[in-house]
Amino acid sequence: MKRGKLSSLQWTILGFAALILAGGVLLALPVSNRAGQSTPFFDALFTATSAVCVTGLVVYDTAAHWSAFGQVVLFLLIQVGGLGVVTAAVAIAMLAGRKIGLKQRSAMQESVSAPEVGGIVRLTGSIVKGTLLFELVGAAALSPVFCAKYGAVGLWISLFHSVSSFCNAGFDLMGRDAPFSSLTGYAAQPLVNLVTIALIVGGGLGFLTWQDVKAHKWRIHRYRIQSKVILAVTGGLLLFPFLSFFFFEFSEFPPKERFFLSLFQSATTRTAGFNSVELTKLSEAGQLLMIFLMLVGGSPGSTAGGMKTTTLAVLFSSAISVFRRKESVELMGRRLENDAVRQASALLLLYLFFALAGGGIIARVEKLSLLPCVFEAASAIATVGLSLGITPSLSLVSKVILMILMFLGRIGGLTFAYAAVKSAQRDGALCPVGKITVG
Repeated sequence: MKRGKLSSLQWTILGFAALILAGGVLLALPVSNRAGQSTPFFDALFTATSAVCVTGLVVYDTAAHWSAFGQVVLFLLIQVGGLGVVTAAVAIAMLAGRKIGLKQRSAMQESVSAPEVGGIVRLTGSIVKGTLLFELVGAAALSPVFCAKYGAVGLWISLFHSVSSFCNAGFDLMGRDAPFSSLTGYAAQPLVNLVTIALIVGGGLGFLTWQDVKAHKWRIHRYRIQSKVILAVTGGLLLFPFLSFFFFEFSEFPPKERFFLSLFQSATTRTAGFNSVELTKLSEAGQLLMIFLMLVGGSPGSTAGGMKTTTLAVLFSSAISVFRRKESVELMGRRLENDAVRQASALLLLYLFFALAGGGIIARVEKLSLLPCVFEAASAIATVGLSLGITPSLSLVSKVILMILMFLGRIGGLTFAYAAVKSAQRDGALCPVGKITVG
């Protein structure tokens, strides 16, 4: 790369940073605050970072603090953040009739994890249309419940909630009833639970998976191997946590509410950020399970964060190949490339390091116990937004740490590393072999 020239990855990072800064400036304006006063810029910047990175960690209750203008700003930041800055920029350029160059196509390919550049403009159009369709259908489905309670304002609440759900953002407007209540008031409401879960899972499956579903319907044998892996792992990560929550948590609730609480928590933990119960009521084992689910996250090319479901599948397949002393790593009858295994291992190390290091620093700075701090850090790096209630009271240093983690999580650990670190590839001879024993 020539000096002074930025790669597509670096442009993506700068795009996210610029959007966060612009959002912070708008949210700091008096017109964004219900009280008509300026919001401290750092708090506005933290909120903008959380919205663009579709995380949901907040220092103010969204409905109680932000005016209609501020909520619209957050809505737009969530929408662009969920689609991705590159996707949104390309979509706007397409609407304006501008020609999409090779550099923009390459950036778009990286943004949605597409296998090739060919057809990327058509794919972008499908992503935007599909996203808007999901969100509008979700808003229509939620409107009977929210309009019955809030009147005409329920239409805005339904749309905001639908977009926040599909983009896995976790921002809500339920603070009208009680600050920071999220969906605890709808713990046993079937429609709100099922529609929100459908939107969360739909946004977290990834655009390429939906392309397979659209092209091949229920003929799963014709799907890409990646789509098959995503569907299988997603199903497992919904079922097993549901069973764990149902049998070991929420025993004090009636059966119907216990069912929905278990189902909702198993879905929302995968980077959505809503909660239908106070998470402090969970046991430490339940909170630890949530940390694992948050770090796994959604799927490649989706609105969700985390290591991704495919990373978990590759790591398990790699471990099984070691146990069975096989030369290659196999998954669903296919041999995986070494690069996939190496990248999965690197991602695991990155996310564990950031979650533990971030949580450890916050615990030391705030003089709090370690588990809630690691929970908060894992929620930030995986762009989830679930919290044990400590975010609003954190000091400036801890909030900066969470902002950095949210930004890294939305960009992607490997993406940031590739953009920041110069390639070490050499044209000459390889290094001498060195033997080391592990295990």
